[in-house]
Amino acid sequence: MKIILAIVTVCLIAVSLPHTALSQGALAGNANMAVQITEARKANAALMRQYTWNSRTELLEQGQVKDIRLELVNYGPDGQLQRTLVNDQAAPLPRGFLRKHMAEDAAKKTEQYISGLRGLLEQYTLPSAGKVLDFMNQATTSGPDAGGLFIMMGRNVVAPGDSLSVWTDAATRQTRKIVVETVFQSDTVDFTATFKTLSSGLTYMAYAEVNVPAKQMTLQVQNFDYNRNN
Repeated sequence: MKIILAIVTVCLIAVSLPHTALSQGALAGNANMAVQITEARKANAALMRQYTWNSRTELLEQGQVKDIRLELVNYGPDGQLQRTLVNDQAAPLPRGFLRKHMAEDAAKKTEQYISGLRGLLEQYTLPSAGKVLDFMNQATTSGPDAGGLFIMMGRNVVAPGDSLSVWTDAATRQTRKIVVETVFQSDTVDFTATFKTLSSGLTYMAYAEVNVPAKQMTLQVQNFDYNRNN
């Protein structure tokens, strides 16, 4: 069973999202800051293209590991992510033609579900300056907390009743954590990602977890060993 687990691409979400919007109250100031945030994100994405890293993805269903995938990731000359499979430990299919067929069908449905879920979560990357501005204008800010982090939280960001929260280091303005609570195909979905910043200034998603309680499904992604290409 080889389930596509490319949901990791969602986790490059808004690495500079709150920046000094934390202290900007005027709409005009927010509009200017939204443009700056978008430009900062582009610069971070360009820096990311200079690196190769490892990505480990684990899929659990009903508390059982269904797939563990280790990949070497970098950007190709065309600017697209390239993934080289290093190891894939998929759960073995049951014996017997009928049971095997049912397991394969279940795996295909899971893959389709994850693909659709990825499409929803991608909307929370706030891919344009306009989307960033919409979030900034309606989000509430609190902090800094005991860890020196500001929190921006907005509701009804993509779908009615959802929420997007962003934790930002008050000193560096680097994003440290995001949490999304939303609904996909009537299922409640919780998405959490934590970030790290290298000495070069590259901010990357170090760990992410997607939980779908109704399906007893958890998807975990870890990115590590970032090495700058020669």
